[in-house]
Amino acid sequence: MTVNEIILLITATLTGLMAGLFYAWSCSVMLGFARLTDREFVSAMQATNRAIQNPVFFAAFFGAPLFLISSTILFYGESAKFALLLSATVIYLIGNFGVTIAGNVPLNNTIESFDLNTATDEETARQRVNFERRWTILNHIRAVSSTIALILIVIVCLK
Repeated sequence: MTVNEIILLITATLTGLMAGLFYAWSCSVMLGFARLTDREFVSAMQATNRAIQNPVFFAAFFGAPLFLISSTILFYGESAKFALLLSATVIYLIGNFGVTIAGNVPLNNTIESFDLNTATDEETARQRVNFERRWTILNHIRAVSSTIALILIVIVCLK
């Protein structure tokens, strides 16, 4: 394997990890959380938002876009592979990284700062309503965009 192929393999792996993470949230975690009471839901989101902020997650979350950009640059001279990687990079940067930074993180920060200990049931219900649907839709976008990016990278790997 060449260095470029190794970097491409790392790119596929990191992108796949992120696609899998967001897919799992879309098809299981949020469906399970939907069955919780308002107070349980807010508490669960606060706990998971804290837990996911760890070095393993950050390595994949920040590594995927860095390796996507690197792979795209490395395959610049190969028009078909370059076009696929450029498409994967743009889709990922906008649909995953951009959506996370501009959408999910602000929602996470809002729910994190919500004080369940002093909140009324009505305030907790309102917090959930303001969070759950928007966050879930944004996560679906992340799951789809990272999966599309992964498919494009796999095509490059198979060429």
